[in-house]
Amino acid sequence: MPESVNKKDNNEQTKPLFAQRFRGYFPVVIDVETAGFNAQTDALLEIAASVLSLDEVTGKFSIDETIQFNVHPFEGANLEPKALEFTGIDPTNPLRGAVDEEVALKALFKLVRKKMKLAGCQRAIIVAHNAAFDLGFLNAATSRCKIKRSPFHSFVSFDTTTLAGLALGQTVLAKACIAAKIDFNNNEAHSALYDTEKTAELFCHIVNKWHGLGGWPLAVPEANSE
Repeated sequence: MPESVNKKDNNEQTKPLFAQRFRGYFPVVIDVETAGFNAQTDALLEIAASVLSLDEVTGKFSIDETIQFNVHPFEGANLEPKALEFTGIDPTNPLRGAVDEEVALKALFKLVRKKMKLAGCQRAIIVAHNAAFDLGFLNAATSRCKIKRSPFHSFVSFDTTTLAGLALGQTVLAKACIAAKIDFNNNEAHSALYDTEKTAELFCHIVNKWHGLGGWPLAVPEANSE
């Protein structure tokens, strides 16, 4: 085996276990509540994120910390009545304690960078249920706020819809949680905070189950000495 390959393998093994698990990516579970489906025109109304921790003894992931913000619609944002009826959010309610998109994103990014550094990871990656939707709104808000450096990969994501379909035979969040024996209250659903934490529990369940089945760390066969 070439010497350069050996050096690369040795460097990988000296990284924290968290950094080894997803090739240097730091998964952050995110959910957004919005006033429609178009990330460019429709308002972002809530965003929540759960960062994870890894027990290096058991190899199991769990929720470390969750952050959540109610968000003011950006200037000129579209508010679809049907979307607001579905989520039950009243953007004009002063009791929401909403903040501007920039305030929410900067606080979120600060937390992610801090936890990512502690885990020895180099880039954050979004984990979400139907991840393309949430990532689209996150990217659009980041662009509107003219934030030049997001800790998140701009297009790579971990989609718990796909993972749950593979591991549990379910693609709806509530049904996937029930299949995983995770408590799920439909009356609390469609809140960014609740959905984020349930998605995080589901992601941890699937990753931990795979670990328990012997799927990670992968056994690397020894090089043939002949």
